[in-house]
Amino acid sequence: QVQLVESGGGLVQAGDSLRLSCAASERTFSTYAMAWFRQAPGKVREFVAAISRTGGSTNYALSVKGRFTISRDNAKNTVYLQMNSLKPEDTAVYYCAADPTYSGSAYYQYDFWGQGTRLTVSS
Repeated sequence: QVQLVESGGGLVQAGDSLRLSCAASERTFSTYAMAWFRQAPGKVREFVAAISRTGGSTNYALSVKGRFTISRDNAKNTVYLQMNSLKPEDTAVYYCAADPTYSGSAYYQYDFWGQGTRLTVSS
């Protein structure tokens, strides 16, 4: 069972950039597709981005496409989310998720989750 630990959240201003990291415990990290989701207060968990096991395929929510980039380093068992041009509406708790077979946008398909890291974007 893979354990995921997110880091990198914080308080930033609109227009800033930030990179989130998610470190996995498993040596078999490369066998998991990875994704980022977020949940703002009072809202449902929302898909942000996903990346295939090799990193060769990615997909993004329309709301972040062109601003966020998901990547992974299988040698370091880590997935990243580079966030540029941040907006107040990006404020949320960001979660990484892993699944051995699924790399889509449905949160209920992912088997493993981290505890989340909070991002606040002030205007």
